[in-house]
Amino acid sequence: MRGLTISAHGGTERIEYREDLVEPVLRGAGDVRIRMRAAALNHLDLFLLGGLPGVTITPPWILGADGMGVVESVGSAVTTVRVGDTVVINPGLSDRTCEYCLEGEQPLCPRYGILGEHFPGTMAELVVVPATNVLPVREQTDESEAAAFTLATLTAYRMLVTRAHLRANERVLIWGIGGGVALACLQIAKLIGAHVTVTSGSDDKLAAARKLGADDAINHTGVDVGREIRARTAKRGVDVVVDSVGEATWAQSLGALGRRGRLVTCGGTSGPMVTTDVRRLFWNQWSILGSTMGNDAEFAAVVGHFNAGRLRPPIDQVYRLSEGRLAFERLATAGQFGKIVLRID
Repeated sequence: MRGLTISAHGGTERIEYREDLVEPVLRGAGDVRIRMRAAALNHLDLFLLGGLPGVTITPPWILGADGMGVVESVGSAVTTVRVGDTVVINPGLSDRTCEYCLEGEQPLCPRYGILGEHFPGTMAELVVVPATNVLPVREQTDESEAAAFTLATLTAYRMLVTRAHLRANERVLIWGIGGGVALACLQIAKLIGAHVTVTSGSDDKLAAARKLGADDAINHTGVDVGREIRARTAKRGVDVVVDSVGEATWAQSLGALGRRGRLVTCGGTSGPMVTTDVRRLFWNQWSILGSTMGNDAEFAAVVGHFNAGRLRPPIDQVYRLSEGRLAFERLATAGQFGKIVLRID
């Protein structure tokens, strides 16, 4: 079996395209085996490549969280999909038995894990996952869009809809437009009817974001975005900030928040340690919200939007699986606008 793997942490030089991998088999009655057609990159893949605290790999470790393909075989208890169905994969796996899973909050499961990080990933010809983690999409769907859809859109949907409760006509600030989660947040916020301001250090990315519906744009290079937002909103601020940058932007994000504002985050790419003036927190009655991936209901909701054509991820570039190292190098430069996809078929 062909796949993209690593055997040790490090830089992109550690990535190996192999053709001698062992094919996965159905492990239980509720499993499905998928012949993959395409997989997509996320920043999580770069973090895993470099090494994550508490995460160990067993060489050769298959990379990738996102992907789509065709169901090749199913366990005896599977009724939700059939052989031949074209499906997308929810990369978050839970034990389905803990108190959180039974409440329908799978991402809070103590044994929750993500494909490519805690379990072998999607950048291979065959993948086995529980049937609860796949949903059908249109057979004629764009394979690159389907492969690139789930992780970023599921994360963004939970952030804005479930956690921040974004409403029509509210104002939202999204840092770092161009990446998958930020672009999904832009699309979801516009679907809700919010006013969206995006930031980037690239004027080209800001122009592209405007074409996708962004109402306002800020080149954050050398700019205090919090002060700029105050100036553009007559000191009112925004209702929601999407900040997954962390240390480098946290103070500016809080500076941009208006009263009753909600800051929602799913990461800290510039560093994990942030400082908050608790007096401003309680006086302005802010909410600071963490968010990770999404549950079954949110997965069904975003796939419904995808099948209806309402949410479609922009694609930056498509590579062959054998060109996986080049794809990772592209992601590492942060020059992409949209998702980077690997074709497997």
